Amino acid sequence: MMNQKKRKKRYPSNLSEGAWRYLKPHLPVSAVGRPRELSMRQVVNAILYVLKTGCQWRQLPREFPVWSSVYYYFYRWSYNGTWERLHHLLRSRLREKCGRHKQPTAGCLDSQSVKCTAVSGQRGFDAGKKINGRKRHILVDTPGLLLMVAVTAASVQDRDGARLLLRHLPGGCKKLRRIWVDGGYGGRLVEWVAQRFKFCLEVVLRPRETRKFVLLPRRWVVERTFGWLNHSRRLSKSYERLTRTDKTWIYIAMTRIMLRCLT
Repeated sequence: MMNQKKRKKRYPSNLSEGAWRYLKPHLPVSAVGRPRELSMRQVVNAILYVLKTGCQWRQLPREFPVWSSVYYYFYRWSYNGTWERLHHLLRSRLREKCGRHKQPTAGCLDSQSVKCTAVSGQRGFDAGKKINGRKRHILVDTPGLLLMVAVTAASVQDRDGARLLLRHLPGGCKKLRRIWVDGGYGGRLVEWVAQRFKFCLEVVLRPRETRKFVLLPRRWVVERTFGWLNHSRRLSKSYERLTRTDKTWIYIAMTRIMLRCLT
């Protein structure tokens, strides 16, 4: 009976023992006030449960801490940049484990339009894909690990979203020398990048002589990353009022993927 009860309390989204040992030293420590009574492992497991299942905060199962406490840490770590810092740290560790330098020299840039729910917030209409919602602009390295993400209204053009993303590149991207993009990023954006950055944009176009499926070099990497994100139901649509929260969920989803690869 005891073994059956323990099995019921464990969800597929929970961290493994190895993943928790890897993540625990990098979580913020409470510097003031009384010691924490909550289990930080259970808090992280609850956040991953919401990410994977897409449930509402108030619908968290009883095995997890009270939803308000879980949301407090989610919002606090989102506001102070903890999730983003953890993501960048794990990406560097995973690249080194794969025999690569922790700072990439090449990447791939693309965008994805997703629908919004009835929650109020920034949104727009993507006339090309006929979607009323938001657009995720992501930059990944050659293995497909996330380097930077920007979330805008779906009405924002890909070139304008790329400018917004490239203006705020983190320090881990300082060795970039080449970024592959599709035809939607061509034109003046290529010149704009050449004048302001040390890297260049290389446009990869689809062959005109065929209408069949063609595996384009380099561009498939970022499409695979979008596929990874689609495995998390919370990212199937934009359920958030703030675009910053959308970015946080993407960083958490990639953090979960990298933890599984590291352990």
